[in-house]
Amino acid sequence: MLQQDVNPAATARVRSPLSGRVGLVAAAFVVLGEACWLLAGLPGAALVSDLGALVVAAWAAVCCIRVARRHPLALRWFWGLLAATMVLAALGRTVWTVERLGGTTLPHTALVGALFTTGIITGTAALLCSLAAPRSLVGQARTLLDGVIVALALIPIGWVVVFRDLAAADLADPLRTFGLLYPMFDLMQLTILVAVAGPARPMWPALSLIGASLATRAAADAVYVSLVAHGSYAPGHLIDVCWPLSYLLIGAATGSRPPGGGDGEEERESPLPPWWRVALPYLPVGGAIVAVVLSRRPSGQTPHLIFVGMMTLLGVLAVRQGLAANENLRLVARLRRLAYSDQLTGLPNRLTFTRRLRRALRAGGPVAVLLLDLDGFKQVNDRFGHAAGDRLLATIAERMGDAVRGDGMIARLGGDEFAVLLDRDRPVSPERLAARLLAALEPLPGEEDLGVHPSASIGIAEYGPQHTSHTDLLRDADIAMYAAKAAGKSAYRSCTAELRESAVSRAELIADLRRAVDEGQLLVEFQPIVDLATGAVRSAEALVRWRHPRLGVLAPAAFLPLAEETGLILAIDRWVIRQACEAAATWRPYAPEVSVAVNIAAAHLRHPDLIATVAGAVGAAGLPPRALTLELTESALIEQSESVLERLAQLRELGVRIAIDDFGTGYSSLSYLHRIPATELKIDRSFVARLDADDVRAYATVEMVNRLAGAFDLAVVAEGVETGAQHAAVAAIGCLHGQGWRYGRPANLPDLLAALTPLDVAR
Repeated sequence: MLQQDVNPAATARVRSPLSGRVGLVAAAFVVLGEACWLLAGLPGAALVSDLGALVVAAWAAVCCIRVARRHPLALRWFWGLLAATMVLAALGRTVWTVERLGGTTLPHTALVGALFTTGIITGTAALLCSLAAPRSLVGQARTLLDGVIVALALIPIGWVVVFRDLAAADLADPLRTFGLLYPMFDLMQLTILVAVAGPARPMWPALSLIGASLATRAAADAVYVSLVAHGSYAPGHLIDVCWPLSYLLIGAATGSRPPGGGDGEEERESPLPPWWRVALPYLPVGGAIVAVVLSRRPSGQTPHLIFVGMMTLLGVLAVRQGLAANENLRLVARLRRLAYSDQLTGLPNRLTFTRRLRRALRAGGPVAVLLLDLDGFKQVNDRFGHAAGDRLLATIAERMGDAVRGDGMIARLGGDEFAVLLDRDRPVSPERLAARLLAALEPLPGEEDLGVHPSASIGIAEYGPQHTSHTDLLRDADIAMYAAKAAGKSAYRSCTAELRESAVSRAELIADLRRAVDEGQLLVEFQPIVDLATGAVRSAEALVRWRHPRLGVLAPAAFLPLAEETGLILAIDRWVIRQACEAAATWRPYAPEVSVAVNIAAAHLRHPDLIATVAGAVGAAGLPPRALTLELTESALIEQSESVLERLAQLRELGVRIAIDDFGTGYSSLSYLHRIPATELKIDRSFVARLDADDVRAYATVEMVNRLAGAFDLAVVAEGVETGAQHAAVAAIGCLHGQGWRYGRPANLPDLLAALTPLDVAR
């Protein structure tokens, strides 16, 4: 039974394009034949023109009905109303023909007028149901009024053009006078079509053909009315070809596919209309005013139709302006919502929060700000995508809103940052509200397994004498929030004088660091890496130091984290690579086997200019690339993208060696050892340090790493060797190279050059 229901429809869909083309060709031949008949002046021209219009209108109606059945509901009304318009045109032409054959020369009867007028109504309704038409009733009413304004404004213009030279006696028949409305209705529909087509949407070919049909019909009606008004029209006139031609264009329009597949559901951004589109309904009004003056009779009276038309025009203009004013009010309200609220969560945005905060400070009384930053939200976006991140933000915002309730105002400042304002009587203390917010963000049963529910770090700042403006208060809340993150996240901290002083010092240090590279405040020291069997120096690691003008020489731990946060690490890495290559070039003449190692940051590994930086540094120093080793921490290498892995492969093709630093402290796995083209592993000092205490597990760990490296054909360096016992242990395990104070502290280049001789490791 189901097969019987489906197959006929499928067959109809296959055959309909062919039958549509055949019908179009046949209808075109009818129009062409009628034109030739009328042009040749053959007998029966009136009947031929009537039958031609009737046949083509009926064919167009069938085409519209057929295409309406194939389309979804969004287009079914459009084609259905056009089908009704063509049916009414065919009925009107039938009644016209019957009454004309009955003896009436021009049957301008009420029935014919009603059929054609109803067709204008259904045609207008079809245009308002098209894909590009406004969806709201207000928008549809505005578009309809635009067309009515144009039509009414053209009535006095048409009067001057058509009827001005006629005597009053010739206009006694109302049908001759009101016939002027037909071309005006056509132009009204054409105006509506221009309005709904839109200035920048992909133009649907069907609307273009329908527009051509309306233009053809408007021209035909205008010429027809003029000829009738002057008494020079007779049935079978050549102008009669225009009506079946307009119906032919409607039928041809049914063969075009709408943009977006015709489902009507595709959302498009509404472009700003051009100036002429906004002014379109008002452009003819100026001409109408001039035409009213020209249409006055010698007696000084304005024709009744012109007077009624102008009064109606004023009324329609008033209604149109009322709709425009109402729409402007709605747009203003929407713009206010967009300006003062966050579109994703519905919460107040940064602008609203700042305005409320400033107002609360002016009003006096206790004011406190809670600044929240989600912990681990970036991982959610990276793992599940931004759409999942947006859904999570909306859920978190709802939970926090429930936790705050009426005790304060919560706002989304941007990204994963939120803020709460407490003012007036403070029904709850800031600390208690912060605890309530953290409790609200705890994962619900089942959410822990998903791993997509971040916690939050909350900073609290209360307004006091030390604050001069709302920006000071927000700054202190930000300071406290970072302190909460440093404390382990999922916590809150209140801003204190100590935190504020530490933040100021940190900001000053960052400012000093920005000048350090340019002003030559950085220096490089070298720590030897030795052969455990002979004590000979095999390599040297370049370690950056900062000679601060006020604080003295700072170790890397004091400033490199700040450099990574601010992005200055890239410039520092480039400088260290160049300095290391130049230093290695100085000892190569008498120690060619000694290489140099440089530790680079994860951010530089992701930067596209890493290859050019390394190639330029070794080339400028005249250093073979194999004499340079780039050390990368395990956490920097894990879960890297394909582009990073390709960059590492390019470094190896260049000849540069790659070491995995601090091995064992990150997320060690065999899978990433397979993918990363490393040449050596550096065992972290935390394992080597425990060898002094005869730690069995530490010994087993170092031994396991050594064997693992051997399986992957990787060299091994034991870091942090400080005592003879540690040296003996790593040597007994089989490690070939060692680094640490046992073999030499970091020193400047001249001291390293003096140490490039075998050491007595037995001492």
